Amino acid sequence: MANAIEFLFDVGSPTAFLAWHRLKGIAARTGAEVQPVPILLGGVFKATGGSPPGTVAAKGRWMNEDMQRWAARDGVTLAMNPNFPVNTLVMMRILAGLQDDARFAAVADTLFAGMWQQARAMGDAEVLAATLAEGGHDAAALLALAQSPEAKARLIANTESAVARGVFGAPTCFVAGQMHFGQDRLDWVEAAARG
Repeated sequence: MANAIEFLFDVGSPTAFLAWHRLKGIAARTGAEVQPVPILLGGVFKATGGSPPGTVAAKGRWMNEDMQRWAARDGVTLAMNPNFPVNTLVMMRILAGLQDDARFAAVADTLFAGMWQQARAMGDAEVLAATLAEGGHDAAALLALAQSPEAKARLIANTESAVARGVFGAPTCFVAGQMHFGQDRLDWVEAAARG
């Protein structure tokens, strides 16, 4: 039996977007269940003293080129978002509120696409609502969910738990208790998922 893959992510990470798409293929090939865990990357950085890799100009330029190579290899459209960095708090609260809901994957697809394919200013409430509605979702209900005490508490708990487990960025996967950081480590994730 395949090992489950815990996928800790924030939609504000373009490498998490790439991983989200790659994990679908890994799950199909291995039979592993992907268990998405929304975290707030800003909260992780605050707790660990981290920062986005793009804050180092040369590294940011290299990463943009490297991510395009990965996207092309995997047949995924990646549009670097000119609004980056985007405040993802509301989006991640929505996903935390949906964590055990059948709508989770479809809403995550919509949010990732808005960020990294349509390059929208997803931190803007009106843009976010329009993107959700265009994706076929009840935007008003999802935005209300983001304000619920349960969604807020779950996102905080997910983020604090991630930090306690040694997470310092996103995407991070855990397979059979072993941590794998970065979308470029998914070959190791796939091997571990096979057991």
